[in-house]
Amino acid sequence: DVITDGVKHKVNATGNPGMTVGGTGDVLTGIAATLLAHSGNPFYAASSAAFINGLAGDLVFKEKGFHITAYDVVEKIPEAFKEIEKYR
Repeated sequence: DVITDGVKHKVNATGNPGMTVGGTGDVLTGIAATLLAHSGNPFYAASSAAFINGLAGDLVFKEKGFHITAYDVVEKIPEAFKEIEKYR
C-alpha cells in the first residue's frame, strides 16, 4: 500500500491477502480516526494506521493462515502495539 498526502509518501509492507474480507477496512478506519484525533496529523494517522492494521493482520496470519476475520484483527491490535514498542 502507498500512503500519500500529495507531497510525502510512505510504502506499507504489512498486511496479507487474507485481510481482504469484510470489516478489515472498518478496522483500519477506526485506527486512523483514533490516531487522527490523538495527533491531528492526517498523514501520520493514515500511514500509522495502515502499518498497525497490517501488522495485526500479519499476527493473525501466523496463527490462522488466511482464515482471517475483522474481529481477529481487532484482537491483535494490542499485540501489534507491543511489537512496535520493541523498536522504540
